[in-house]
Amino acid sequence: MRCHDEILQPSRFFLLSETAAYRAPFWLPGGHLQTIYAKLAPAPRVIYRRERWDTPDGDFIDLDWLAGGADEPLVVLFHGLEGGSNGHYARSMMAAVQQRSWRGVVVHFRGCSGEANLLPRFYHSGDAAEIDWVLRRIKANQRGMPLFVTGVSLGGNALLKWLAQERDHAQAVIDAAAAVSAPVDLHAAGEALGRGFNQIYTRHFLQTLRRKSLRKLEDHPGLYDADAVSRARTLREFDNLVTAPLHGYKDTDDYWMRASSKPGLVDIHVPTLLVNAKNDPFLPAEYLPAASEVSAYVTREFPATGGHVGFVSGRFPGHLMWLPQRLLRFFDAKRHPPRMPFDSARSGMLSSTPSQSGIAR
Repeated sequence: MRCHDEILQPSRFFLLSETAAYRAPFWLPGGHLQTIYAKLAPAPRVIYRRERWDTPDGDFIDLDWLAGGADEPLVVLFHGLEGGSNGHYARSMMAAVQQRSWRGVVVHFRGCSGEANLLPRFYHSGDAAEIDWVLRRIKANQRGMPLFVTGVSLGGNALLKWLAQERDHAQAVIDAAAAVSAPVDLHAAGEALGRGFNQIYTRHFLQTLRRKSLRKLEDHPGLYDADAVSRARTLREFDNLVTAPLHGYKDTDDYWMRASSKPGLVDIHVPTLLVNAKNDPFLPAEYLPAASEVSAYVTREFPATGGHVGFVSGRFPGHLMWLPQRLLRFFDAKRHPPRMPFDSARSGMLSSTPSQSGIAR
C-alpha cells in the first residue's frame, strides 16, 4: 500500500449547502471550452491510501481509498476512459465526500493505475462483470453502512450496464447510483468523436491507448497487429483492432451495440441519477434517453450546458464542486428519505413504488 502525496485543501472549494440547477458561467461558453477548461480549473487535492486487489481471473486492480467516519456511507467512483484517481472529477468528488466525513474509493480499471496489468485484456465500456465483483467485494466489508456508486463517462456506461443486468438484485449490493456524462449510445458517441474538432479528444485518448497496447505486446506477442495499432487514428479503428477482439466482441460495431447501456435503462431497479449536458461534445443531445426509455427508478438531469464532465461554476477561475455536491445531495436523499406522514401512511395513500416516492422519470 502507498499514499499519494496530495493534500486536502480548505473548504473554499466545496462549502455549498444547496445545489441549484447547473448553468455554465458567462465567461466559459460552449461545450468544448466547458470540457477542456475543467481539466485546468482549480481542483481540491486529496490523500489516498492505495490497495491492490487480485482479480478472480488472475490479474490485479488498484483502488485508492479515502478515509472517513467508520459508520458513514462509502462512495465508490469508477472513472472514465484513461482516467484515474487524480483526475479533476475524481479529486473534486472525493474532496466533497471527505467534507461530509464520508468514506470514498476510486476503483482503477485494469492498466489505469500507472502500472500495466498482467492479462491480455484491458477494460471497456460494457465491463459489467468487473463492476460486479468489485462492488460485491466492497459490499461484503461494509457492515451495513450505505453504499453509493458513481460512474463517470466510460465508467458511467459500465455501471449502467451492470445495473440493468442485475435489475432488482442490485438492490442487495448498493443503495443508489449516479452516472455522469455516460456515452449511453456508444455508436453515436464513437462517430461523434471521429468528426471535426472532436478529433482532438480522440487524439488525446489514443496517445495513451496506443502506448499501453504496444507495451502489452511485449508480454503477449502476436495479440494484435502492432503496425495497425500504431496507425489507428480513430476510436473505431482502435476498438476494431484491440478493444473488441480482446473482450469477446466480433468487431467495433458489435462492441458499440452490445456494450451500450441505453437499451437497458428501463431495467434499472436502484435509484439512479443520470447527469448529461446537452452540449456534451461526446454525445449529441438527440441520443440522450427520453423519459420512456428509462425506468421509474431513474432520474434524468440534462442541463443545457456543462460539456463532458465539465460543469465548472463560479467566477473566474471557477471551481468544480457543483457536480459532486449534486451527486451527494442525491445520495443523501436516499440515505434519509422524506418521512411518510402518519395519516397518509395509515390510509394507504402513499405507495412504496418508485414513481410515487419522489423519483422522477
